[in-house]
Amino acid sequence: MSGSAGATSPIAEGVSTRRVALEVLARVEDEGAYSNLILSRVLDGSGLGQQDRGFATDLVYGTLRHQRACDHLLDRFLSSDPPAAARRALRLGAYQLAYRDDVPDYAAVGTTVEAAPKRFRGLVNAVLRQVTRSSIEFPDEPTELSYPDWMYERLVADLGRERAVGAMRSMNVSAEATHRADGYTQDLASQWVVDLLQVKPQQLVIDLCAAPGGKATGCASAGATVIAADLQPHRVDLIADNAARLSLTDLFPMVCDALHPAFRAGSADLVLLDAPCSGLGVLRRRPDARWRIDAKAPARLAALQRSLVDASVALLAPNATLAYSVCTLTAEETLGVDEYIQSSYPHLRPLEAPSGPWEPWGSGAMLLPQAADTDGMCLFRYH
Repeated sequence: MSGSAGATSPIAEGVSTRRVALEVLARVEDEGAYSNLILSRVLDGSGLGQQDRGFATDLVYGTLRHQRACDHLLDRFLSSDPPAAARRALRLGAYQLAYRDDVPDYAAVGTTVEAAPKRFRGLVNAVLRQVTRSSIEFPDEPTELSYPDWMYERLVADLGRERAVGAMRSMNVSAEATHRADGYTQDLASQWVVDLLQVKPQQLVIDLCAAPGGKATGCASAGATVIAADLQPHRVDLIADNAARLSLTDLFPMVCDALHPAFRAGSADLVLLDAPCSGLGVLRRRPDARWRIDAKAPARLAALQRSLVDASVALLAPNATLAYSVCTLTAEETLGVDEYIQSSYPHLRPLEAPSGPWEPWGSGAMLLPQAADTDGMCLFRYH
């Protein structure tokens, strides 16, 4: 088919899209870049149109999510571990063959081979053609779901197999962007947490781990005066930028160590501790995180969370509310911290847990990713 002079063919566009995906995958693997951050930078300089940008995004996120499963499909036809650049191209091709029904096999193979470094094209072509002629089968559920063994075992142990597998399957699907009434992009789970805080006008809210500011701006939009603190100055800049964009004059970003907050004791009507956690409820948005998090992270972070609770309780005014939330699903970081709060601070009484799609979890509630197509979240409130 002929085209106008200078027009780019669909095949060339397909190769360019896959080259962008390979560049991002290389930056994630070789430089430790976070996929959600580096992807936007690479796309902005790519010259790709909107449709191709969306496809490149899925190629990156899908390849990262299904990395273990793709490796299994490939390793059947490899006699030794290939160089990293070849492995990335092979994974990219395997993802399209196994998970993108809308991409014909010949297109997945051909464009991926062309996008691969020249010295590896023969290998990539031969192995991907073998994959096209083979069945898609997996030796076990962790491989099929493409999670590390420890993560699969931990979630099954903590949630039960049905809920855990449902959560893991849900987090293998791309998340749709959701927006608040003020235009701020925020997952529904986080929006619902803010709603459940029942913030009132003129209340003083201290958000101790506030960046990038989603929950803090939500509280300020409800009429509260909000001190939005975070440890890293560049993350506090994100809070300030979001507050300025939403024209929130009663939100005050501050660099602060939440373990040693520089606020007067007994001053807050509400302390929100949206604590650092292992993030096992938001893996659909952070596709490379499942390969970064180590098996000791939940215990390590639970110790930090308990210390943050101690600092938070000191800030509560009489009859104030403490809200503890995490975007993870491990029992150690949720039920364990809930038990710590109730045993260490018996004067704090749990507030009634929200109902569906939330489900009871200790004295609070858990929102599984599959319950309402949201991030996974746990929330505990005390008064």
